[in-house]
Amino acid sequence: MTSHSSETPASAERSRTIHYHAPDTDKQALFARSGLEQLQAVATGKIPGPPISGHIGLDTVSLAEGDVVMTAVPDESHYNLIGSVHGGFFATVLDTVCGCAVHTTLPAGVGYTSLEIKVSFLRPITADTGPVTAHGWVTKRGKGVAFADADIRDQNGRVLATASSTCLIIHPRAAS
Repeated sequence: MTSHSSETPASAERSRTIHYHAPDTDKQALFARSGLEQLQAVATGKIPGPPISGHIGLDTVSLAEGDVVMTAVPDESHYNLIGSVHGGFFATVLDTVCGCAVHTTLPAGVGYTSLEIKVSFLRPITADTGPVTAHGWVTKRGKGVAFADADIRDQNGRVLATASSTCLIIHPRAAS
């Protein structure tokens, strides 16, 4: 929306700079590590994180097999028209921790992709909410599919949103 009513003053324009590294295109090098090793390398700064992390201010708190905790910092740049953080922020953070929890269970050379995610929005998030903590954990890992659950909590431990996700496990092609 670019037009404003003469009765409603335009809000002050703000800007936000996002820093990120171009994603690595060398899939062989990327998948030389197990999923847990890949995420540990990102968390320790040995390899750059994915570009999406810069958009939502995502940082790793802890990593274990099948269990991931991350924080994110919502701000006004994540707002929707009604003045609260857009549901896409919630969904992105929850999809990330669900997917990363699954990723920690994968051996070298194996990948995954999200098949579906169901998000339940329980409380609004605003810039005043402050940092939020997202926890994702694997509930069932099969050979071809994994299931994960997640939640986002505020600094007081109140649950703001929950999710359940199904991820497809992608095995390398067998040599012909």
